[in-house]
Formats: sequence, C-alpha cells, structure tokens
Amino acid sequence: MLDSREPSFTRMHRESVLIKPAIEEQFRGIVRQAYDYSCGSAALTTLLNGYVGTKLTEQQTMNGLLRFGEYQRIIERRSFSLLDMKRFVTALGLESGGYRGEFSDLVNQGQPAIVPISYAGFKHFVVYKGYKDGRVYVADPALGNISFDEVRFKEIWENNTLFLIQVPEAQRQHMLALQESDMRHVEDTTINKYAFIDMQYPSFYMERIADRISTVRRAPDMDKNSYTYGQNIDTFMRLYYKRK
Repeated sequence: MLDSREPSFTRMHRESVLIKPAIEEQFRGIVRQAYDYSCGSAALTTLLNGYVGTKLTEQQTMNGLLRFGEYQRIIERRSFSLLDMKRFVTALGLESGGYRGEFSDLVNQGQPAIVPISYAGFKHFVVYKGYKDGRVYVADPALGNISFDEVRFKEIWENNTLFLIQVPEAQRQHMLALQESDMRHVEDTTINKYAFIDMQYPSFYMERIADRISTVRRAPDMDKNSYTYGQNIDTFMRLYYKRK
C-alpha cells in the first residue's frame, strides 16, 4: 500500500501523490447550506466569497439578510428573496441587482450569478458558474458542483432570473471559475442506461464457492423429483456463523 504523504520508491512511481476525499472536490468553493431552507444564504455566501473575496460564513450572511432584508416576510416564508440579498449586498458597499434575460444573456454576461431553479419539486438557489460544450455548470449549496445539459437547465431555470454583483475587474476572485474537474460528468444517457438495471449476482458461481469450502458427506437423496431419488449422493454441509 502506498502512503500519499511519503514519496513512493517503486520503479514506476517516484513522486508523492496527494489524495483528497471526493467530497472535498464535490464542494470545492461552495458554502454548504446548513438548513433545508437556507439555500439562498448559502448561495449568496458562495458568490460573495468566491467572486467578491469576502470571508463570510453562512451564519454571518443569514444574520445580515435578517437584519437588512424584509424580516417579517423572511420569517413567514422561511426563505430569502433576491430583494433581501440586494439589501444585504448594498449594506456591504457593493452594487447588485436582479435581472431577467434570455439564456444567451446569462452565458454572455461573463460572471457568476445566483439563479433560481425549480428542481425535483423544490424552488432552489444555485450559483451559475459557466457554460461549455452544451452543459451549464452550477455550484449547488446542497449537492455541490453539478451540471445540467442546456435543454434541461432551460426547463428548470425559474423565470429566467439572475442576480449579479458588480465588482471591479481588478478585485474579482476566480474561485468559481470552471476547472477541469468540473467537466468530469456522467452523461445523462449513461445514467438512464445503468441507474435502474437490476443487477443479477452470479448465484451459481457463488454456490460452487460455498460448496468448495463445505464438508462433503454421503446421504440418501430425498428429492422425489430427482433422478437419483433414494440413492446415496455427495452432499455439502456448510457451516454458518452468526454474530452474537
């Protein structure tokens, strides 16, 4: 076994390899939502940290949204609106706004944006990261870095709305820029082909393995439907161990 923390001295590999848990890459650059209703605050924190360069936690953003947003309406609907986000961003000294546009406007405007989607029966906020080769890449506070094909994204994009924060070019951060790892996705056709297949285990093969490690004994065949009924045959006595 090779330890990634130490150089390997095998003939084919002499450099250390850094191994990261997949979950770290899945949520790279994303502030995960802590509550089922907090996708708005998590998406805004992700955008502020990844594009503006702030160092906010989701809780700090939530406190700001509650302080500067429409407090009573937030409590009633248990969610944050784009207006709440705009008010908080204004309090941070930044310009922002919500807009409606075509898909081409979203792609061509050239910066990350918060977009509302209606997905799996829920309304949800995600951060649009970019578009490449027919796929839309988003930072989802609940699911991580994911993508949709263009047709599917257009179906779930709520009211063609996007929320932008204006940042001077020299101050922009690029934590939400597309990376090679973002492009590693499983095609929808592959998922549809394999996701719901009932895989059949090779039971006959497993039976033969079980027979090989069992005890052989001679005993009369008591199966009336067997052509060896009444004759002595080899049988396999298997031992099973049960956890206490």
